[in-house]
Amino acid sequence: MKRRVACVLLLALAAAGARAEVQTVKPEIPLTPQQEALYRGLLPELRCLVCQNESLAESQASLAADLRYEVRGLVAKGEDETAIKKYLTDRYGDFVLYKPPLEARTALLWAAPFLLVLIGLTMLFAYARRTRATPATRPPADEAALRKILDDHS
Repeated sequence: MKRRVACVLLLALAAAGARAEVQTVKPEIPLTPQQEALYRGLLPELRCLVCQNESLAESQASLAADLRYEVRGLVAKGEDETAIKKYLTDRYGDFVLYKPPLEARTALLWAAPFLLVLIGLTMLFAYARRTRATPATRPPADEAALRKILDDHS
């Protein structure tokens, strides 16, 4: 019995070790103070491709670490902000940017919040108009029929 338990534990540890992510330590790329400011300014504007709701500055994913290293390397080479963003969007698409450019293919993305608000306000006004036009009181009752009912019960 003890052998079986030991075998199961060893298999579980081996499986966990096989699935563990191997991360290599990359050398730090030195930057000048101006380059460091550009690098720090770019990271919050770029989206982590794994997390999707975090910037590269916030994300702890290994892909985000690789992208940060890549951006740092581009900054160290002397690339400016637009060249770095163009490189990343050519490689990963507009999704990598938190603020995608306003173009024909992204127009719906920019217009969707305003369209949804407009549709919601239109529905709200239509509902308000419909409830205001409908009387809230009951229609007047036939007085003769009411008297007959009261006389029959008295």
